Amino acid sequence: MTARLPGIPPEDLDDAQAEVYRAITGGPRAAGPQVFPLTDELGRLRGPFNAMLLSPPVGGALQALGAAVRYGSALSGRVREMAILVVAAHWGSDFERAAHEAVGRACGLSEAELTALREGRPPDLADPAERAAVHAARELAGAEALSEEDYRAVTAAIGERGLFELTTLVGYYATLALQLRVFAGESTPHAGPPDPTPPDPRHG
Repeated sequence: MTARLPGIPPEDLDDAQAEVYRAITGGPRAAGPQVFPLTDELGRLRGPFNAMLLSPPVGGALQALGAAVRYGSALSGRVREMAILVVAAHWGSDFERAAHEAVGRACGLSEAELTALREGRPPDLADPAERAAVHAARELAGAEALSEEDYRAVTAAIGERGLFELTTLVGYYATLALQLRVFAGESTPHAGPPDPTPPDPRHG
């Protein structure tokens, strides 16, 4: 993975960038044990956070959304991390996978559960609320919608607030995965060779 966007040392940030930097490195992400580093050895932001400095108004709002879905949500830590890993597997995001497998272990996810999520399979879950939430996350990441049956099942399991937060979480981490592809050079593993058959103009 070759980053297209160089990291910016903290001493080179302007005032607006420095405010975003402080919000990321000094906010709730920095509280408690650090299971994955937010910065490199020179203090430069890692992963998707580096690109947020390009536009402090948008980057600041985006990092605040991420903090809200991780630290202000009613979803359990296990459900949150499993949903993030569903998105990471769907997008093939190595950064999201590595970072949130580490967080997932700290939240109690087993190696068997992490392996299933990494391979794009639903883990074997005893808790019906967890099963419903992970199924909904898989549907949202793949089909980008929920059937009426799935909607009723997941709202019965985690409530309408939980589903709202789950949809926001899936969208946020999909956004980060897209930005990691564009700015951090992550590959697109699902992209196959171009279709050699030209489109039929009658179906355009």
